[in-house]
Amino acid sequence: MGRFKNDSESDTEAAVDISPLIDCVFILLIFFIVTTTFVEETGVEVDKPQAASSVQLEKTSVMIAITANGEIVYGGNEIGVSGVRPLVKRMLRKEEVPVIIQADQNVMSGLLVRVIDEAKLAGAEKVSIATRENQG
Repeated sequence: MGRFKNDSESDTEAAVDISPLIDCVFILLIFFIVTTTFVEETGVEVDKPQAASSVQLEKTSVMIAITANGEIVYGGNEIGVSGVRPLVKRMLRKEEVPVIIQADQNVMSGLLVRVIDEAKLAGAEKVSIATRENQG
């Protein structure tokens, strides 16, 4: 009778504990979320003018759009000329980022200059105007 296993021994099965694996997956997920940079779009579509001397700028920046109607938009919300300076000041407190203005090609130049002035008065070192790459 010593050759046969006891019935109580066959009921126990070996189980693999996957909780350390789940912990590792959560740690990796948190790492990738923290290290990812998010680009915040302006929320409106503008017809940018073409420029032969266009260059790529940094991914992290303050994107302000000026529509053909003269609306100044950030993050899908209209902020107006008076909202540019507080917005740029608040964004520059976190880190030194460039300001990129996406102006429609039909925008009055006076409005564009006012927005650039407001960004500069808020302390922005780099203010750029977004353009399309020249297709010619």
